Amino acid sequence: MDAIDTRAKAAQALLSDIGAGPRLRVYLGFAPGAGKTRRMLEDALALRKSGRRVFIGALDTKGRPDLAALAAPLPQIPPRTVSIANSSFEDFDFAAALAEKPDIVVLDELAHANLPGGRHGKRWQDAEDLVKHGIGVLGAVNVQHIESLAPAAERIIGFPVREIIPMSFLKHVDQLVAVDVSPEQLQARLREGKIVHGEDIERALAGPFRLAALNSMRELMLRLVDEFTIPAVAPARASTAVALLTDRADASAYLKRVASLASVFDLAVDVACAPDVSAENCEAAVAKSGGKSVPWPVGDGSLLRLDALTGALIALPYGELARSVLSRGIDRDILVTDGKLSQSAAAAETPAQSAAGENPLRQAYGRLTIYLGSAAGSGKTYAMLDRGHQLKDAGIDVVVGYIETHGRTETARKLEGLEVVPRRVTLAGGITYEEMDRDAIIARHPQVALVDELAHTNAPGSAAAKRYMDVFALQGAGISVLTTLNIQHLEGLGDSVMRLTGVTVRETLPDWILDMADDLILIDVSPEILRERLRAGFIYPSNRVEASLSNFFRTENLAALRELALRETVRTSAGEPRRSPVAALLLGVGPRARDVNLIYRGAKLRARFDAQYTVAHIQQKGRVTPPDVLNALQTAAEAVQADWLYASAADAAKSLVALARERGALLALEGARATPHWPRGPTFARRTLEAGAHELLVLQPPAPNGSPSNT
Repeated sequence: MDAIDTRAKAAQALLSDIGAGPRLRVYLGFAPGAGKTRRMLEDALALRKSGRRVFIGALDTKGRPDLAALAAPLPQIPPRTVSIANSSFEDFDFAAALAEKPDIVVLDELAHANLPGGRHGKRWQDAEDLVKHGIGVLGAVNVQHIESLAPAAERIIGFPVREIIPMSFLKHVDQLVAVDVSPEQLQARLREGKIVHGEDIERALAGPFRLAALNSMRELMLRLVDEFTIPAVAPARASTAVALLTDRADASAYLKRVASLASVFDLAVDVACAPDVSAENCEAAVAKSGGKSVPWPVGDGSLLRLDALTGALIALPYGELARSVLSRGIDRDILVTDGKLSQSAAAAETPAQSAAGENPLRQAYGRLTIYLGSAAGSGKTYAMLDRGHQLKDAGIDVVVGYIETHGRTETARKLEGLEVVPRRVTLAGGITYEEMDRDAIIARHPQVALVDELAHTNAPGSAAAKRYMDVFALQGAGISVLTTLNIQHLEGLGDSVMRLTGVTVRETLPDWILDMADDLILIDVSPEILRERLRAGFIYPSNRVEASLSNFFRTENLAALRELALRETVRTSAGEPRRSPVAALLLGVGPRARDVNLIYRGAKLRARFDAQYTVAHIQQKGRVTPPDVLNALQTAAEAVQADWLYASAADAAKSLVALARERGALLALEGARATPHWPRGPTFARRTLEAGAHELLVLQPPAPNGSPSNT
């Protein structure tokens, strides 16, 4: 019976994935004019092009000709007419929609209160009922209308929110999509008269459209969508950390330290309270973490069932519990900390330093706008080109510096009407390369240049190794740049991306790039939409579709990447300087050739921590590390620009602990593999704790075949 149920669920998932079942998709904006109706219509047209019967049920174009033109190809459900006080009004006709039996209905303004005589009192209720009748819905709403956020929104925007959508409705939404826009760009639209009437512009700028209000509403939207973006992945790949809390731990200091380290990897913190922790103290700890309470992993005797916890990182307070856990093999990363602010944690008190320094480019004339996506096909390039046309129509001098259409017809069509600077053609190693010609762009000196694929590695012999360096050169010449980036290309997220997706990303760029941006705009898209686009041939050629669907474009991978993009956008848009929880990272490696990979993983951690990095191999006295292994370890350390330290000692664990204290470093090392027989004798991680390490990051070991053990 279980096998039959599993097959039935898999079949249902496939039907849902290809759009055979009714869906409820909601586009969420943080203010009027953010573009949610436009995005909804663009996706409706794409669905119609793929063969679906898509009808407009209710649409408010706000008198904008561009929205009316966009909606023109879509047939409309005839509205019902309601007479009130000798005046006639039109409203959505639910009965007419049922009679038409479309595949999908477009319903704008879901918070709208229906006029008398409708089937339901609210439009969101119409949406729910349509789905029950087998009709999919694309709907749109602004975040202030969501029940749980309305009180906060009222305080931010300064006036009451009268039309409310309950949170119970959002729980039935299949896809919740954030429609992001720069607050400054939204103000520009307001001043152009595209959102309110001319006589109301100044009042709006002083009220709900002031920058502080827009930034706060934007954060509410992003955090809400992040809350609803829960990847269905293996426990060790989850986007959470689980902090085990005992009555002996200083809960406040311990959880603060865990949160500071978890935030570096964009992990939310859940709390599991031991039976000896009072309900009151547990509730307070969970509230402080901002996560949720999860059950204590009860095991046999003193052993805990850590495999019952869903978290990429398991945090333990320093003490006997940690020694017990590290006495056996581990299946994910383990953090042990006493929570005390040590020398290694002192960096948390000051903003992280990076190659960006004091961000001098923010003082320069050229602005940097990054369109951030979760994966190929999310619509970054299309959105950037669309903005380019808007700027051109406003009289701004815009050129295309480099665009890669990847054969996508809609993207190529968006290039029409924009001036394109010819690419520079070079020959290197018998291969012909076409690269952006930054010198030609600087000589042309437009006000704005559109540059695709910020993480791109330039051809050999180019003036700069990476395209982002060319972009900085354009900015230095006084040219503003709009560019695109996928979240997996951030160097410091390489370890998280590998953990979440099992994919190693080769082309990367420094994380501080996001801090350099004057505007970071998230192009949000649900995994289901991306897979729909892939199947429809909008992302890759048909011969690559099936392989992509079963590999990188698996739903769980896309959901995980989307969550990373959301959290990075929230972090960056908050406007606070990044703070590093560690000043230095010390990685202890053993006399094993496979620890070369551990050194490269440590480099990814170092990039995320923005910390000094030292790789240490402490050889046990009386033993000899093979020269070829030692050379490989040192070469790897030098390749990632880490300090290399090789020494001999009677007790390697004690030496590493002393070295970490001396350098004010977080000590990291690889844990033992989880095997049916457990490790023989005390593990090195336990020995390190007993040697006096009050804070230790124990990294998950690879599986015996060399692949990550959580894949």
